[in-house]
Amino acid sequence: MPTSPAGVDNVSVRSSYELEHPKPLNIEQRDSPSLEQVPSATGMGYDQSLKSEGRPGDAVSRQTALVIMATTWTIVLMNAPMKVGWFAFHPPLQSLAILLFTFGIITLQPTNQPKTKAAGLMRHQLAIFVVGFPTIALGTIAVSYNKWLRGADHFTTWHGFFGIITMAWLVFQIFLGAGSVWYGGALFGGGMKAKSLWKYHRLSGYILFPLLLFTVHLGGGWSTWGEKYSYWIVRFVTYTVAPLAVLVGVYARIRPSKMQFAINK
Repeated sequence: MPTSPAGVDNVSVRSSYELEHPKPLNIEQRDSPSLEQVPSATGMGYDQSLKSEGRPGDAVSRQTALVIMATTWTIVLMNAPMKVGWFAFHPPLQSLAILLFTFGIITLQPTNQPKTKAAGLMRHQLAIFVVGFPTIALGTIAVSYNKWLRGADHFTTWHGFFGIITMAWLVFQIFLGAGSVWYGGALFGGGMKAKSLWKYHRLSGYILFPLLLFTVHLGGGWSTWGEKYSYWIVRFVTYTVAPLAVLVGVYARIRPSKMQFAINK
């Protein structure tokens, strides 16, 4: 009587049991991105089984942030940028950073599938940490250096005051986000202890982002530079209406259920 190879029956029984009794997935593991989930460059092919993670507000956010950047660059380039010294780098770099931050947020928040979450985390870090933060930092350095060269006082306007607050907050935000996922979250104890901090990083970002947009509103809509080089209707649309549209589009992605602070399910 023929017999099956040794071990085959055991494997079949074990596979059947695992299919019928899948291991539960911890909510923090499901909701918190991890660098360990990021696929390699060679394995990032298109998977037709994946559902689109797009949201209705995505296009509004991206395109409106692009309008802010394009208008700002146009105003600077059409008004003798060489005559304003290092300040000429400030508005273009800050508006580019806002576009990158917008993309970095909507590409990750929220994602539901492991593969799209991993790819979204990679894009999130490239847009915000690798490119966005250095861009806004250089823009801040440029305007600060320009003031130093002219012997002008720093932080004498609401735009400057909120600007330095947002820069300090950005450093904290990146520290919290990177520390909770890099090297398995080793900076904060690793494992679930580190992943549990992700909701605080997310909440902090949703408070910081409108503060960044408000700083843009003050700088473009109410500054001497804005009043001197652009019409009021341009300032109103670009630095009042547009930031609100960006914020609405981004906030359309918020899911409060992902930020449960009192109860861990």
